[in-house]
Amino acid sequence: MWRRLDNPPNPYLAAHHEWLEPPPPAQVEVYEETAKSILSENDSPDIPFRWSVNPYRGCQHACAYCYARPYHEYLGFGAGSDFDTKIVVKTNAPELLHAAFRLPGWRGECVNFSGVTDCYQPLEAVYQLTRRCLEVCVEHRNPVAIVTKSYLVIRDADVLSTLTRCAGAAVYESIPFADDALARKIEPFAPPPSRRFDAIEKLAKAGIPVGVLIAPIIPGLNDREIPRILTRAAGHGAEWAGYVPLRLPGSVLTVFRQRIRETLPERADRIEARIRDMRGGRLNDSRFGERMRGEGTYWKSIEDLFEVTVNRLGIQTVRRRAWKNEPARCGTATEAPARRVRKPRPNQQLLLGFGEE
Repeated sequence: MWRRLDNPPNPYLAAHHEWLEPPPPAQVEVYEETAKSILSENDSPDIPFRWSVNPYRGCQHACAYCYARPYHEYLGFGAGSDFDTKIVVKTNAPELLHAAFRLPGWRGECVNFSGVTDCYQPLEAVYQLTRRCLEVCVEHRNPVAIVTKSYLVIRDADVLSTLTRCAGAAVYESIPFADDALARKIEPFAPPPSRRFDAIEKLAKAGIPVGVLIAPIIPGLNDREIPRILTRAAGHGAEWAGYVPLRLPGSVLTVFRQRIRETLPERADRIEARIRDMRGGRLNDSRFGERMRGEGTYWKSIEDLFEVTVNRLGIQTVRRRAWKNEPARCGTATEAPARRVRKPRPNQQLLLGFGEE
């Protein structure tokens, strides 16, 4: 069950408010939920992780392309502005994770934060659910991977550094644009790319394995920025790089088309044409095994550009493989813990890759 808060906590008055972007113009409604579970298991062949933790539903970053928007419709909300402004907070997430790790059948597999919405969106500054969940992972010596667009992740460098040493951890900053102004048009309330590159540098200096995801690549819009993104990320300490082709499932298509026609009207037709070229004439392909792939000559040129650039820079390409065949790389522990509550499988790795073989 969840309930709406009449006076929700204000993250922009929190202790780490200086690490957040200015508040959005729309008022955010906060709903607190006592969840029944926190670990989500994935069996899709398209997704490179098995387990994920999502402390929040909805996301204040308001990225037009976010594939998670349709999930909000299951809550009785809309996938458009409701997704950006009506946020559900799973207040008991750390306790649920602790209980899940204590189950006899848990084998210490790597856990991804977050498979749906950003675990470091602004409300994390006050609720600190992600940090508390990471502390549970430290207690149980359980490896993790984090995908985020946030600068707030550097707040938890201390916990992530400990986790890197005792179990394994990796952080991936999602940076689909090199230019702050262009990014603001499509992901208006996410931290600008310049801050995300800075987060990569700070995490790398703290000894935390960090990479960059160009997620998503939008043909006709940001594909030409691939060399700039990779060059800057490598220069700031990124060890790996991966990418995800744009997906527009369900109502995401409506939100995305409206946004690009409002903010980039002169480029909208070209962008749609390039997306159709990548999807065999469609704007989306929802088939398992195909939805995370691109096709066609233009998409092949994008893949080649990515490969040439990472090879030139000498950074590792992170590729998507079936979880059961090759677990994902999460970073390797550099020292054995004195006590391990739940021991991960030998050579546990977390390869959060999205480029195709």
